[in-house]
Amino acid sequence: MRRLQHPSTGPDDPDSPRSAPVGNVPAELNRFVGRATELAALGGLLEESRLVTVVGVAGVGKTRCAGRVAALTEKRYCDGVWLAELSPVREAGLLEHAVVEALGLTDHTGRPPRTVLVEHLRERRALLVLDGFEHLVEGCADLVRELLRRAPGLQVLAAGRRPLLVDGEVTFTLAPMCDEDAVELFTERARSVRPDREPTAGGRAATLELCHRLDGIPLALELAAGRLRALSVDQVLLRLDDRFRLLTGGSRGAPPRHRALRTAIGWSHELCTPEQRLLWARLSVFAGQFDLEAAEYICGGAGLPADAVLDVLEELLAQSVVEREDGVTGTRYRLLESVREYGAEWLAAAGDTRRMRRRHRDWFLGLATWCELDWFSPRQAEVAARIDAELPNLRRAMECSMESPDEVHLAHHLVGSLWFYWAGCGRLSEGRYWLEHVLEEPTPYDASRLKVLWVLGYVAVLQGDAVGAISALQECREEAERSGDATATAYAVHRTGCLAIVTDDPARAEELLREALGRYREIGELNSNVVMAQVELAMAVAFQGDLDAAADICEEVRELCEDHGERWALAYALYVLAYAALRRGLPERARRMLGECLSIGRTFDDLLVTALSLELLALVTAVEGDAGEAAVLQGAAERIWPSVGLPLFGSVYFGRPRVECEEQVRRELGDAAYEAGLRAGRRLDRAAVVERALGGGGGRERRDTPGAESGPSAGGTRRPATSRMTGRGGPERW
Repeated sequence: MRRLQHPSTGPDDPDSPRSAPVGNVPAELNRFVGRATELAALGGLLEESRLVTVVGVAGVGKTRCAGRVAALTEKRYCDGVWLAELSPVREAGLLEHAVVEALGLTDHTGRPPRTVLVEHLRERRALLVLDGFEHLVEGCADLVRELLRRAPGLQVLAAGRRPLLVDGEVTFTLAPMCDEDAVELFTERARSVRPDREPTAGGRAATLELCHRLDGIPLALELAAGRLRALSVDQVLLRLDDRFRLLTGGSRGAPPRHRALRTAIGWSHELCTPEQRLLWARLSVFAGQFDLEAAEYICGGAGLPADAVLDVLEELLAQSVVEREDGVTGTRYRLLESVREYGAEWLAAAGDTRRMRRRHRDWFLGLATWCELDWFSPRQAEVAARIDAELPNLRRAMECSMESPDEVHLAHHLVGSLWFYWAGCGRLSEGRYWLEHVLEEPTPYDASRLKVLWVLGYVAVLQGDAVGAISALQECREEAERSGDATATAYAVHRTGCLAIVTDDPARAEELLREALGRYREIGELNSNVVMAQVELAMAVAFQGDLDAAADICEEVRELCEDHGERWALAYALYVLAYAALRRGLPERARRMLGECLSIGRTFDDLLVTALSLELLALVTAVEGDAGEAAVLQGAAERIWPSVGLPLFGSVYFGRPRVECEEQVRRELGDAAYEAGLRAGRRLDRAAVVERALGGGGGRERRDTPGAESGPSAGGTRRPATSRMTGRGGPERW
């Protein structure tokens, strides 16, 4: 979180010299105002209790205070402060996935996400901030209870409208702002709206009265400040009086603070034009952020043409109803949760909720379809970032499709279209959740259901679940052959070949993969899956001892990837080429290729290619004479494998470089030094070890030296070889 430029009052000094913070707490977009007493109290409670829950009425500032306390105390937590925003999560089964995502964890295994969380946090000192959990309170309480029990260094700061009721919980009720803080907040936000406005003595009195009327609730004050573009404080008060009179017929039992917030939001709504109210209601179908294109398509229509959405959206921004957020995917927008809920009530009252949810679903179904096509292009990294940003909306679209038996096939299409995200961007666990979830509904074996089956088989292969993989792939192939679906048959054969590789049957893998590639050619299929089939064929060939043919295949893959801008599959081709280069006595060339593998793996958050590359890079480093650094790299890879699955798939072939490296390093260093190097590597997080590897590790000057096997000398050439895949020949370029 951004540090203030002046001294701040709080539990810790945020401006003291320190290392870069670890975590994901977002930067403050405007100045935090007041709450010195509350911040100090919360900081003190975190010193005494492992679970502190901030409760209070909607709009009272729970989220902002929790984030501020987290920023002020983050130096207490060597393993970081991590914020999980739970309000967009509607499916209870996704709670733990959302927390895994917030912690930045990538797990390729079939382990439950709770197990992943426990194992990650068990020996760490960290603060987990859970915001907006009240609609998932039972599941959240159960998760927090287990995490605190099994991770003694963990503390939890929760923010919601009710306590979790977990043993050891300390509840802190956040009251509305005192007069002094409320006036300062309103004045600060008013200044950002009208920087030329200087408050007068009469204006200060009107501001104080307004703060009293709104009970010092920060959200209400900020909404009111947003109206000063068009109104004076006195005019705001007059309109607020009208609104209060309008609401006097409501429930007398409602708490005054709830009435004040609802009054503030309702009053802001009352001042909106019909077009603004309509857009506000329609925007409530989004989960989390959204962009302009989505808003125009989904919210445009009767009463609000699509080409008018931008102008109306700008007006809602000016009134603080909508917030703007700029990130890696460009300009995006969001509604605060209380504001979104208010809009959703109006949408329901208009009887338009179901229609708008379907429009929302259709847009994101189209987005997923387009992104699947765009994945095989130079825009791969942009596609990955876009799907990351839209994940809450994609989840909501899948939920919408599962609500009607007649639309489950759309959920199949959506989940299957995201195969590249589940498999290529570190989302195997959540992908498997959705794949299995949509298959629970009985539907005909159409193309979309068959696609879900082969994608599920692929995910299970990568997770090391051979039983789950063969079950899904056999079902897919049998039904595809029965229905004459040549595409699904090709994919089922392909992924069965992939399973054969990781279960140490390279001859069978080669047979299946050649069959799959033949089927792909017959139907004219060309995408990242087809490219990966070629890479996997190269692996199967290499494992049988024919490095020349494996290198030929991967050189063709490299050319194909360069032509299409493909990077994800390229990383695996480079891994095979690096293996061949090392065996041919060219460790420096292997190092360069593995460096590119690691860079690509970092781009897509692909743990598998990262772990494989580190294992091979350790052997390269040992061959180059730096045994100590090789041990560190092996230790770093060991730390990653539990989040991938069975280390090196339990495969003799994939594990050969590790065995060779360990034998060589133990001989050179001795057992004690080798184990010390492993421990040092295990302490490195993934980002640190990738930076270390890309920087050359210990900094030793490296050059091509003889490898583990005899072969042509560096820079030598061999006669053109015929590719075992295509029959074309060409010079060796690795």
